[in-house]
Amino acid sequence: MKKLIYPMAALGLIVASAFTVIKSQDWKIADSYSIKFDGGDPSGEFRGLKGTVSFDPANLASSKFDATIDVASINTGNGMKNTHAKSEKWFDAAKYPTIKFTSSAITKTASGYAAAGTLEMHGVQKPVTIPFTFENNEFKGSIEVNRMDYNVNTAEPNHGSQKFKVDIDVPVTK
Repeated sequence: MKKLIYPMAALGLIVASAFTVIKSQDWKIADSYSIKFDGGDPSGEFRGLKGTVSFDPANLASSKFDATIDVASINTGNGMKNTHAKSEKWFDAAKYPTIKFTSSAITKTASGYAAAGTLEMHGVQKPVTIPFTFENNEFKGSIEVNRMDYNVNTAEPNHGSQKFKVDIDVPVTK
């Protein structure tokens, strides 16, 4: 019976380790982040970024992004444009107070990484992929967003740009 104790213990450790989940590194979003958009006119930035970032380049399968932006934090550099952007005609910040991105998969690419997931804006959810890099504890990426895809001011499709480039720069700390 004593001869079976060590093999049984070893077997128990092997079975237990098979169910161990490897967790990615959790990161805290630094206050110096930047979410800028450019559609010619208007252009500006959003503040109010919150979320959870779990990312490990060696374990992309368990990495995940879940972030929201406060729509009312929009800043175009013009108070009247900010008010207009928050109104029912555009973002409708009262009814849709956040823009949200939730990743479903993060993969390695030739130039960095790609986060596939769902972008929710103005009550509409669409699949998107955001290419990004991660160097020196900083995520940098860009994506093009068509406001018409999210029903943002569809009544005036030619009023302002339909497509906006969004540049994301998010420093993080452990």
